[in-house]
Amino acid sequence: MATPLQKQDFERRCASFAAKLNDADFLANKGLGNEAGIFTFCYDPSLEAAARDFFRRLMDGSRAGKLGSGDIRANLVERNLYDALLSIAEKKRVLDRLPTQEAKRGSDGVLKQIQRIATPEAYVETMDWSPHKLGDVLLITGVGEAYPFVRVHNVLNNMQSAFRDVPVVVAYPGAFDGGSLSLYGKLKDGNYYRAFDLL
Repeated sequence: MATPLQKQDFERRCASFAAKLNDADFLANKGLGNEAGIFTFCYDPSLEAAARDFFRRLMDGSRAGKLGSGDIRANLVERNLYDALLSIAEKKRVLDRLPTQEAKRGSDGVLKQIQRIATPEAYVETMDWSPHKLGDVLLITGVGEAYPFVRVHNVLNNMQSAFRDVPVVVAYPGAFDGGSLSLYGKLKDGNYYRAFDLL
């Protein structure tokens, strides 16, 4: 259960994310030099339901054309890593066989098989909707659902060129200290140095 401090931090992050979607510089991916605009929206895992509700409301506002600044309308595009995993497995024609494979080879065997076919590059390709347009913002969800099949830092390392022109926000149920990710605040999820905290 989230503490009052964690709830307060979550509310601050929600307000910051909503404000960013009404900021012309953010929507144009400006002010970051040559770096891709990758941001983390971290929250306590016990607030997962509240986070999903918040993202749903943002998506509704985006679809209704209520978010943006001046002539730039915010177009929030959600991509769920777990859905991307299922899509990749279906495309490779292995999705239906996974339960049988798990019974034969165990969970570790299936994990290795999935990681061979669902590479970080495959996730990026599945999530992309090129051509992007001004105001597009990618929201990555499902980080916890897709673990351990994929670690988000591996996907982010492969997004630099494909998403250089749009801001990317990673909904992360855990913590990011500017250098390393900690899923659920317990599992070391890898190092990543190119992201910025949304606050």
